[in-house]
Order: sequence, then C-alpha cells, then structure tokens
Amino acid sequence: MTTIRLWDLPTRLFHWLLVLAVTGSVITIKTGMPDWHGRFGLLVVGLLSFRVFWGFAGSTYARFSSFVRGPGAVMAYLRGQWQGVGHNPLGAFSVLLLLGLFGFQATTGLFATDEIAFKGPLYPLLSSSWADALSSWHRMTEWYLYGLVTLHVLAVMFYTKVKKDNLMKPMITGKKEVAPGLAEDARGGGVVAFLVCLVLAVIVVLGASGSLLSPPPAPEPAPQSLGW
Repeated sequence: MTTIRLWDLPTRLFHWLLVLAVTGSVITIKTGMPDWHGRFGLLVVGLLSFRVFWGFAGSTYARFSSFVRGPGAVMAYLRGQWQGVGHNPLGAFSVLLLLGLFGFQATTGLFATDEIAFKGPLYPLLSSSWADALSSWHRMTEWYLYGLVTLHVLAVMFYTKVKKDNLMKPMITGKKEVAPGLAEDARGGGVVAFLVCLVLAVIVVLGASGSLLSPPPAPEPAPQSLGW
C-alpha cells in the first residue's frame, strides 16, 4: 500500500465546520435562541457557498468534475466495477443530495418567520404569503435532513466496519492508503484559489444577511399638538 494526499485542508475544514454549524443550528432552535439559530444559518450559507466555489477551484478530489458521474457510473459501482479514491459514484450522489438539501434549508431560512420573535434577514423581500410558504418548507425539510444525515452516518459506519474502508480517517488527516498505481496525490487548490473562494463566500453571506439591502424608510414623525 502507498499513502496519497486525498482531501485538502479547506475540504476537511468545511466538512467539520458544517457539522458544528448544523449542530449549533439545531440546538439553538430547540432551546429557544432564534437569533443564534439565524447566525448559525448564515454560517451554513457561507460554508456551502465556499464548497460550491471550491468544487471548481479546489484540489483534484474536491472538484465536482472528479466525482460527479451519471447513473451509469452508479450502476457500475453497484456491480463492483468501479475503482478509484475519493467519493465513489453512490457516495457522490449522497454528497450532492446533502449539499442541495442543506442549501435549500439555509435559503428558505433566510425568508422564514416563526411569527413570534424571529424573521429571516431577507424576510422583507417577500410577501407574507410567500414567507409563510417558505417557513413551512423550512420546517418540513428539517426532517428530511435528519433522515439523510442518519443514512450518511450509517453508510460511513458500514464502510468502516464491514468493508474495512475507514472513511473518517482521511477526512481528519487528509491522507489515505491505496494500492500502488491506483491514484495520485491531489493537486491544485492553492492559497490564491482558497482566498478567492473565501472572498466570494463572504460576499454571499453579506447578501444573505441583508446587509446589502436598502434600509427601510424612516417613520413619519407624529403630528404635534399646538395646544389650540
């Protein structure tokens, strides 16, 4: 066996920071801290935005072009005809589904309201009917995410315990042992690419936070009584 560099540092940081951000988001909404729930939601928006940009500018195995395949590749994998490192075709489908659902959940949260103490930062952009609809979808998608995350964790445990392929270790160390000649070290995704993706993600967060919206007009002053 030989050791290769598989997951770059930004990809690993994204993975674990997303775990922390989602966990914080769930805990704060369940314990009645809507403001912190919103902050964690914006962190999720930033992380997902960075991952999308990094999927085009990152190192070899972090790029979408290295693991996004069609249904034929998934069927070949199920028949045992796939060889490679990084996300296998079925795992890639799971990754895209997770990114899509988390993205949908975070985006709807920007417009959502609990009709009591919280309104998303972009709530003023929509009518109340649309905001109510997105709030309903936001709450409903939560349960789909619980199910998908559970399947993801179970799949990792299955690969580790049954197939003897530890998927967690490379996501911590960045390195993986493979058969000689199976794969090469990850390349690309340098400091400049990282900074560009980070700046773009910050811009997305600024837009999502409502910071770029025009401030609401000042209320008209109350009429003054002249004492007549």
